[in-house]
Amino acid sequence: MDKNIEAMAKREVQTQEDRGFHKALKGRQIQMIAIGGAIGTGLFLGAGGRLAVAGPALVFVYAICGFFAFLVLRALGELIMHRPTSGSFVSYAREFYGEKMAFAVGWMYWLNWAMTSIADVTAVALYMNFFKLYVPWLVGIDQWVFALLALIIVLAMNMLSVKVFGELEFWFSIIKVVALLTFLCVGVYFVVFGVPIAGQAAGFSIISDNGGFFPNGVLPAFVIIQGVIFAYASIEVIGTTAGETEDPRKIMPRAIRTVVLRLLIFYVGSVMLLALLMPYTSYQAGVSPFVTFFGAIGVKGADVIMNLVVLTAVLSSLNAGLYSTGRILHSMAVSGSAPAALAKLNKAGVPYGGIAVTAAVTVLGVALNAVVPAAAFEIALNLSAIGIIAAWAVIVLCQLKLWKLSRQGKLERPEFRMFGAPYTGIITLVFLFSLFILMALDYPIGTWTLASLVVIVPALIGGWYLMRNRIYSLAKERTDESLSHK
Repeated sequence: MDKNIEAMAKREVQTQEDRGFHKALKGRQIQMIAIGGAIGTGLFLGAGGRLAVAGPALVFVYAICGFFAFLVLRALGELIMHRPTSGSFVSYAREFYGEKMAFAVGWMYWLNWAMTSIADVTAVALYMNFFKLYVPWLVGIDQWVFALLALIIVLAMNMLSVKVFGELEFWFSIIKVVALLTFLCVGVYFVVFGVPIAGQAAGFSIISDNGGFFPNGVLPAFVIIQGVIFAYASIEVIGTTAGETEDPRKIMPRAIRTVVLRLLIFYVGSVMLLALLMPYTSYQAGVSPFVTFFGAIGVKGADVIMNLVVLTAVLSSLNAGLYSTGRILHSMAVSGSAPAALAKLNKAGVPYGGIAVTAAVTVLGVALNAVVPAAAFEIALNLSAIGIIAAWAVIVLCQLKLWKLSRQGKLERPEFRMFGAPYTGIITLVFLFSLFILMALDYPIGTWTLASLVVIVPALIGGWYLMRNRIYSLAKERTDESLSHK
């Protein structure tokens, strides 16, 4: 395709991908979505299993991943200020690198959220298993039933309107933040003044008496890094909300600037306190470490309340996943990279086709809970890590291209920028590439997850050749239509 025609086609797609969406998200909702995106299943559930494997060293892993997550978010922030769009980094990939890149990263990101949704419905089922201790009639209900009910409820809410989504996320995030602040206050009190468990003083003595920061060695602490990346996944959802925000150029920088402080407090601070309050051997996979702690301190009902909170957190993550993939698939459908049906919006401006496709795949997660309930969460978590690494890498690559074009005088960088560019971007790409190496060392699940690329990459290549004629045909139609109006 001629470069001038291709450039014109890209502009037409950019115009159409936000058409029909309602600018219904308020500043307060964006602020809380930014917080909620950084607090999810990976922390509330995944941290338990990670602590059991890595020990207190998990604090360092969270700090390192948090730093690079912040850099990715700053890179995305610059792109949002350059051009707010509901297509987020898929749209930026199309603008800076062309349709092939947009096609690949769009489907990889969809894979991430499809797998995350499976992990989320699995987490719901695991949390509901906890209530079986207190509600006898729940004992006879299989794990997969809880997973299916969670999916149906969140899917129904997501289909109503972006306003309903924003309000749900606002209150979900409020609950998560209040719960974590409560834990931080209680945890700090016990570390400074009290003894949470009889005969066991809290503090650094717990770490030193149980093998130090690296009780199982350095390598085990870092090979589980993909699980920590999963914990930070969804911070990029704020980019998708830009196309449905009243004043994105005013609201987005404010939301993004405060994320680093939240990451430090909620993630690094929480994991550090968990390590200081109880031996790392007290935590286990499949059980929220926060529920474990509140159950151990002997406050009646505290563990039940915390389990309700973490249940809210996972419903929030599932809600955000359906929202994000609906918008991403809509953007891809507009360009021709996905079936045309996924571009349709209902009267409330909701891309119901894309949301329904993700929900349909999540049903496979329900089946996974029926077949291998013990391993369902870890399988989904590891597969989603591949998608999020690809998405983050493309965000950074797009920001680097924006930086390069600005140096050439072809584009002007916005005032809200990725600091230290291009060096911070290059370092982030090196870090993301190193995750694949660490993933390969995490045998067996991590190794097999990486091996799945043998299937995923050919599928993407085959999908491109299957869809490319439609992509270029739509591009030509839009260009011809645009020229006819001039």
